[in-house]
Amino acid sequence: MAVRRHAIVGLGSRAQLFARALASSPRAELAAFCDHNETRMRVHNGWLGTEIPAYRPEDFTAMLAKERIDVVVVCTPDHTHAEYVVAALEAGCDVVTEKPMTTDVEGARAILAARRETGRSVRVAFNYRYNPVHRRVRELLAAGTIGEIGSVEFSWLLDTAHGADYFRRWHRDKANSGGLLVHKSGHHFDLVNWWLGSGPETVFALGRLFFYGDKTGHRTAGDRFALDLGASPKLRALYRDAEREDGYVRNQDVFAPGVTIEDDLSVLVRHHGGAVLNYHLHAYSPREGYRVAFSGSEGRLELDVRENEYASGAEPVPKRASARLTVQRHWEPPETVFDGELGDGHGGGDERMLAELLGDAEPDALGCAADHDAGLQALLTGLAANRSLETGRPVSVEELLGEIGEPA
Repeated sequence: MAVRRHAIVGLGSRAQLFARALASSPRAELAAFCDHNETRMRVHNGWLGTEIPAYRPEDFTAMLAKERIDVVVVCTPDHTHAEYVVAALEAGCDVVTEKPMTTDVEGARAILAARRETGRSVRVAFNYRYNPVHRRVRELLAAGTIGEIGSVEFSWLLDTAHGADYFRRWHRDKANSGGLLVHKSGHHFDLVNWWLGSGPETVFALGRLFFYGDKTGHRTAGDRFALDLGASPKLRALYRDAEREDGYVRNQDVFAPGVTIEDDLSVLVRHHGGAVLNYHLHAYSPREGYRVAFSGSEGRLELDVRENEYASGAEPVPKRASARLTVQRHWEPPETVFDGELGDGHGGGDERMLAELLGDAEPDALGCAADHDAGLQALLTGLAANRSLETGRPVSVEELLGEIGEPA
């Protein structure tokens, strides 16, 4: 396989994952950086011990031609994804984008049109698919272990370190992130789509900003929510030392004005085929983890994952995530399929995802690779849920697909 030249646009914290992998891959070459903040690009070069050419966003298209880029990795703030994805496709590049693929109907329409016109590929970095215990869930469901799926219960807890971080950063403004239903829950909606093998049909949501922000009345005394950028060499280098260039403040007060996203959300989704998802995201929990249960015609499958037992101030207490996966068929005792610790990096998913994305591993039979359609299906649930929050009514996904210009 020929070595493909990659460029990364957006050199914040998330770019570290891709930069390290590209720098060590035998089948991929890291050929260019693009960011409006030169400090961040210098920091990444310093960490890697490289001199990767650095470009500003206004030179993005010229960079693609000059550096002969084959693949663009998009790690910019969510609301800018469509801009870079479309420009890269039109320049003849393939794209790997951080989730979500985009944040709105207009962005989805532009990306899908550009992909059709150019014939290039768009991959979405849904790393949770590659987590071994999530793969096992997929295998069990696909094998019909509990029969036809009637319903899914999915509860995700973000603790007061991780959850609060979305209210410190640019994500706190829904115009930037689409809110947690698009930015964070996109992972979870994608998992359910992948596990069930079907996308959303009808969505209804309720939610509010309950804990964070300046109007909830839940301000906590002291500085437990203040992230000390100086205590982390990486965060200090990428953000505090880079503030003077662009004015971006990485550690905003979670109780300050300007929070326009929700922190407590409930969503009902009817999937094609009839299965109903009952989903809850809550971003101010004392601990972190998630539970998902599938009720089928022949039994029940339950997955319980514990990530952090509690958060001490703005940082979680380090703990390796653990999971328990059980199956119980009707009239039979429960069977423990897995009970133990998970790997690092989204349960071990990051490493597997990167190997496949960079051509260092062949795609597997479980279909972990997420393309533009998977990105769209996850996005549709989040967009429909946001519209339901605004209107107070159930939203047909067909309505959104009509606006995007895609067949239902």
